[in-house]
Amino acid sequence: MSGEGITQELKHEVDDLHNRYVQCIDDDDLESWPDFFTEKCLYRVIPRENEEVGLPAAVMWGDSKGMLQDRVVALRNANIYQVQWYRHIISNPCIQLVSDGVIKAQSNYAVFKTCNDGESTVYNVGKYVDLIVRDNGLLKFQERSVIFDTHKITTLMVIPI
Repeated sequence: MSGEGITQELKHEVDDLHNRYVQCIDDDDLESWPDFFTEKCLYRVIPRENEEVGLPAAVMWGDSKGMLQDRVVALRNANIYQVQWYRHIISNPCIQLVSDGVIKAQSNYAVFKTCNDGESTVYNVGKYVDLIVRDNGLLKFQERSVIFDTHKITTLMVIPI
């Protein structure tokens, strides 16, 4: 782990990126969600078991900002799923490395889901593993791996984590 280049200002910027990211999802502002990523990016939601043994199969995957935008269009216009709202609880990101303009960070998350019946349940729990870069002065995700510990996903996963 290298502490070189890890300033309080950078920690604050990374923390702000994470907070704005989950707020965007929790507020159902999904059309803005792809803006948190670089044009060429990787977003994947993958079970912990697959990640640990090197299996690439993910339940959600996109390798460009355009694919993420298509995902939002599909969930708004084509997918049929029960009305649900998310509420994220995230840990402060731990910056593990800063090298050649790339920030490697990790944080934990828990997502609660509330359906139209008003019942809230724990939906998904895991960690974010991120590669973050500065794009036109703003921090953005170049890669975001959502590695979930949850063994059972109770409903179709259509909303990003």
